[in-house]
Amino acid sequence: MTLRPRVVLYNPQNGSPPKPIMPFSVLALAARMNDVADWVLVDGNLESDPLRAVDRAIRETGANVLAVTVMPGPQLKRAVPHSRQIKEQHPDLDIVWGGYFPTQHWDVALRAPYVDVVVRGHGEETFRQILLRKAAGEEWRSLAGVAFRNPDSGEPVSNPLAPVPHPDRLPDYPYERIELRRYARNSVLGRRTLSHHSSYGCPFKCNFCAVVNMVDGRWLAQSAERVERIVRYYVHTANIDAVEFFDNNFFVHQARTVEFSERIADLGLAWWGEGRIDTLLRYRDETWRSMARAGLKMVFMGAESGSDETLRRMDKGGTMSADKTLEIAELFARYGIVPEFSFVLGSPPDPERDVLETIEFIKKVKKVNPKSEIIMYMYTPVPLAGELYDNARATGFAFPRTLEEWCNPSWEAFSLRRSASMPWVTRDLRRHVRNFERVLNAYYPTSTFPHLRGVRSAVLRTVSRWRWATGRYEFPYELQLLHRAFHYQRPETTGF
Repeated sequence: MTLRPRVVLYNPQNGSPPKPIMPFSVLALAARMNDVADWVLVDGNLESDPLRAVDRAIRETGANVLAVTVMPGPQLKRAVPHSRQIKEQHPDLDIVWGGYFPTQHWDVALRAPYVDVVVRGHGEETFRQILLRKAAGEEWRSLAGVAFRNPDSGEPVSNPLAPVPHPDRLPDYPYERIELRRYARNSVLGRRTLSHHSSYGCPFKCNFCAVVNMVDGRWLAQSAERVERIVRYYVHTANIDAVEFFDNNFFVHQARTVEFSERIADLGLAWWGEGRIDTLLRYRDETWRSMARAGLKMVFMGAESGSDETLRRMDKGGTMSADKTLEIAELFARYGIVPEFSFVLGSPPDPERDVLETIEFIKKVKKVNPKSEIIMYMYTPVPLAGELYDNARATGFAFPRTLEEWCNPSWEAFSLRRSASMPWVTRDLRRHVRNFERVLNAYYPTSTFPHLRGVRSAVLRTVSRWRWATGRYEFPYELQLLHRAFHYQRPETTGF
């Protein structure tokens, strides 16, 4: 008789303080294995002592598998010591890692004795098959999407990624098994905001984006009808007034966007998603009017650089150019929707030129549409073949070889794109970027931090006006003091 697997799904805390965002990755596993395994979910963002909660769940259920989802940064910092300690307490437990980090760095994860198996890429079907085959005593190491230690040599090996499953053919997340209302949070969109993933992947292959390694240019989406049904369930069950779509690229298909907008227009919700600049520029005027009527408030887009040469090195593809960013900024202003532009600064081989050109370009964007939100990151490589990564390696850059090294503060900052140790970026250049960011965030305070409205916003803008006009960004001590007094938080901290 085959024993039914017993699984604990663990979502480590995602920050300090944590954001109570639904753990979609482990919910996707749970939905697909409902018929083959018994499971419980421990969300570290809702637990005062996550490690104790995991240990208690293992003991109470007699679990033989712990599945851990791991993003770089805060989640990794907790997943490493927690997995190590759980393995010491339960040596016969199979610990399986999946998610963004182990998909990219599976070999590093498997060098740790407390990680037994890595599921790479979209793991819904792969993890289900591992459970089925192990329970039946069958061979499982040949499964696509699995990385493991070779039984003979002990060295990490990996199979090719499994095909990306179509999200419209997967079951709904088991919302009835979680406290949905606990995830409704206050945001710039509304007082009760929930999130959803409605599609997988992105059809573009930008060579600084780790999504490329996971989907290889594919984009698969739930139907507009299904997304509407889920949003209405949120409204009925959790009384939400806003929804965030965490898709890598929500707006790929114009007809789907129009249909979804028309379906939810009666709900009076505010919503947010991520998109491509050149894709959105091809949208018809009636599509923009439909999105605005349906409550679209903000769209996150990767502008990345003010240099067309840098955009070429990034393999942005499509018809992207710096002029397109200015064009979309003006279009958003016309429809009263806020654009969020992210910029990746300091890419090799000429980081100083890249930084200076992009700073001047950001000022152009703000002139076209002052309400544009600007999010700035320093370039950090991903293990993906391409000109940017090759240029980084040529400077001596290399990723850590152990999980413990990844947990060092310098590499945690790297994971959050706040690293101060990229060999191609000088200390003076980093300081210049930080100083400009300080002036930018004073002269144009982010709308994602509502406490800055009114007098505080006016004070920041007045004090910083001369710096913005003259380009004198050095030593902005007066702005630093004001930001500290007003408890200012950058848009990437208070946004999404």
